[in-house]
Amino acid sequence: MPDYQLQRAGPDDLDALVQLENRCFTEDRISRRSFRRFMEMPRDRVLVARQNGSLVGYCVVLMNAATRLARIYSIAVSEDVRGQGVGERLIAFAEKEAANNGRIVMRLEVREDNPSAIRLYHRLGYRKFGTKLDYYEDHGTALRFEKRILFLEPSRAPIRVPYYAQTTEFTCGPAALLMAMAALDPQQPVSSLEELRLWREATTIFMLAGHGGCGPHGLALSAWRRGFHASAFISQQGPLFRDTVRNEDKKRVLELVHEGFIHDMADTGIDLHHEPLTLEAMSDALHRGRVPVILISTWQLNRSRVPHWVTVCAIDDQFVYLHDPEVDVEAGEAVADKQYLPIDRRVFDRMSRYGRNQPLQAAVIVGPLR
Repeated sequence: MPDYQLQRAGPDDLDALVQLENRCFTEDRISRRSFRRFMEMPRDRVLVARQNGSLVGYCVVLMNAATRLARIYSIAVSEDVRGQGVGERLIAFAEKEAANNGRIVMRLEVREDNPSAIRLYHRLGYRKFGTKLDYYEDHGTALRFEKRILFLEPSRAPIRVPYYAQTTEFTCGPAALLMAMAALDPQQPVSSLEELRLWREATTIFMLAGHGGCGPHGLALSAWRRGFHASAFISQQGPLFRDTVRNEDKKRVLELVHEGFIHDMADTGIDLHHEPLTLEAMSDALHRGRVPVILISTWQLNRSRVPHWVTVCAIDDQFVYLHDPEVDVEAGEAVADKQYLPIDRRVFDRMSRYGRNQPLQAAVIVGPLR
């Protein structure tokens, strides 16, 4: 493969960039003024590929200050060198630049009638997540692709947490707890049978619609019964999720289930705290060999208001890293998309509160075997 030099563009590249743009595109062209503006923006990048000193490709990457996303706004490769891997190398360079600037996900748009580009993006690990109608000047449709580019290396995490995907829509709590227990005990059974056993032990019976979900009291009890240390941090007292059901008989059942959990916890060594678990306390728990299981609102992730349990694997100065047990295969998600998922600390602070008026914050910290 010929040798190419990859670097950021400078003012002296403007003429060559405009010439390449005009050769590659007949519509939706970037103007000289726009190229200059992109180069002058501190966060954005105009990256170029050179061969023997000549500019043969470029990639414009935009990085919004308000998000952790990066976007390939445009990419072009000279016809003379197509098929030689220049585009692929520019994309890899763009991903590295974005990741070095703390971006989690790279996004891009591609014409739906450009099969070669679509194949390239699939091969490089991008997945389709949306469509934009009437996106181009000729009213063509764009397919939206994205790829996670910033990962936590498992070796950097205080404790290695194995991943387990929930097998039903209502067992996120048991799946998250399974991951925490398996991290502390390699002999812990991890299976759909154990997942459903945990759900039967920890379910609140009723919650929203469909099958009941699991509450922090039940999950803490399930961990304790399997020989683990456990502590629960719950910002509210009394039965949880009572307001999510309207039927008075169901409300009474929720109250009875709660009373049963409290009664059973009194015979254990579970520490029950009626206060939120702070990020600092979560980080401290991880470094002491304990694994937090956290209730979140998924509104920030998928605009769903359903409470959802996740496992916290690591925390650094920028991100909280989660194992999310829910994998939406129909939406194109893969298991790799839900492991060590980096969430901005400020976003996580909002995610870890469920409800509006008096938001519930709930967590279970699973400790080593007793």
